[in-house]
Amino acid sequence: MSSDTLTPISYAVLVLVGRGGAGPHDLVRMMRQGRVYQSAAESQYYAEPKRLERLGYLRSRKVPGRTHDRTHYELTPKGIDALREWMAERPDYPRLAADPILRLLAADLVGEPAVRESLLSMRDDLADLGARLDDAEAVADTLPHREKYLRLNHRLARRVVDAYAEWLDEIERELDSG
Repeated sequence: MSSDTLTPISYAVLVLVGRGGAGPHDLVRMMRQGRVYQSAAESQYYAEPKRLERLGYLRSRKVPGRTHDRTHYELTPKGIDALREWMAERPDYPRLAADPILRLLAADLVGEPAVRESLLSMRDDLADLGARLDDAEAVADTLPHREKYLRLNHRLARRVVDAYAEWLDEIERELDSG
């Protein structure tokens, strides 16, 4: 991949910068809040806007912060064109190559009790994701230009979280507890 190639994190940053712009700290806050959607490292949300600015997809300006000026990124026409071109591409299919799936496949190697215990420990994360989705629903009201799209995504995310919770119930019933 060349240094000017747009990646999934590139598109995530462009979309999150959106109409009103955003600073790196805003991107990290959105990423933390919406962790059900994105799994990139926080450092990428600090580095990628700088790279996208060098490539002409974003521009930045300094705005007053609480203690010092902070960087605020905005989309350029090139950034919007990149998003339009991206929309013309077919989306990737949803992947199920998640860590929990691999852990279950390891049951014949490490034993069902270990896998069961490992997977059932995800319940706290699923509860956290559910709470974050509750918070995200409240935030959607404050973004009228994106409210409909956020709510559609939140409903899908809620279904995925619920499906994992049901799957964990199956794991609990079907795997040997030792």
